[in-house]
Amino acid sequence: MQNWSTYLTPGAVEHQLGLFCLGVGEQTHGPGAAAERALGCHALVWLKEGRGELLHGPDRELHEVRAPALLTLFPGVLHGYRPSTRWRQAWTLFSGPATEALTSLGHLDPSRPVRRYGDPRPIDRAFTRLLRVSTQHNAVQLTGAIYDLIGHASTTAGDGVVARLAELASTPMSIQDYASALGLTVSELRDAVRRTTGSTPHELVLNTRLSSAKVLLAEEDLSVAAVARRVGYDDPAYFSRLFTARVGMSPVAFRRSGSISGRISSL
Repeated sequence: MQNWSTYLTPGAVEHQLGLFCLGVGEQTHGPGAAAERALGCHALVWLKEGRGELLHGPDRELHEVRAPALLTLFPGVLHGYRPSTRWRQAWTLFSGPATEALTSLGHLDPSRPVRRYGDPRPIDRAFTRLLRVSTQHNAVQLTGAIYDLIGHASTTAGDGVVARLAELASTPMSIQDYASALGLTVSELRDAVRRTTGSTPHELVLNTRLSSAKVLLAEEDLSVAAVARRVGYDDPAYFSRLFTARVGMSPVAFRRSGSISGRISSL
């Protein structure tokens, strides 16, 4: 692997995308401590070969690093490489207002600067795509490639919990009952949902029910009461009030405006 790098200067329009790339490259580091520094942006470093340690944070904590591993670096946070063997790595620098939301959702986690994966292939493919797209001068594709990489990088066991909770959402139960059905404590369920979605189990259940209701209203010839029962509400009036408060229009109004098939047939 040859050392190479490309640094980018995004324009005002690219800044409006919320996430923009500032640089990409591939490098090889020999054994021995590298200079310590703090970046002015976020970085992801994909270690393909090697082992050693990463010095990270104001307390200069050392984290074991063994390829394949992903290092996440944060703006203003001191870091330093301590390779004990040759390191082969790919890297990207990025920034933008979306990084704040990605941090809140746990996709960029300062407490986990080093991540290892049972199957590293999705990360490797995502990084390879990012490196390729970086040469094509397409801001949207490049932003999409960064989001794709971050999404694959932050996949955790909590994702499976969220998917299973969403499958149960239309069954009326308490949060305690949902947790029991998933073999978890309420605290474990809350932590898993928060790490994956940034919200609570209650909000996930509610949003899943409303999303299902929208599909039924747009695509099925069912009464509002029938839709309410399908998504877990025995009281159609309560469902209508909740739907209106959350969606900004009544179920009937949504059916008129939200049905794709209805709009197509009227053209």
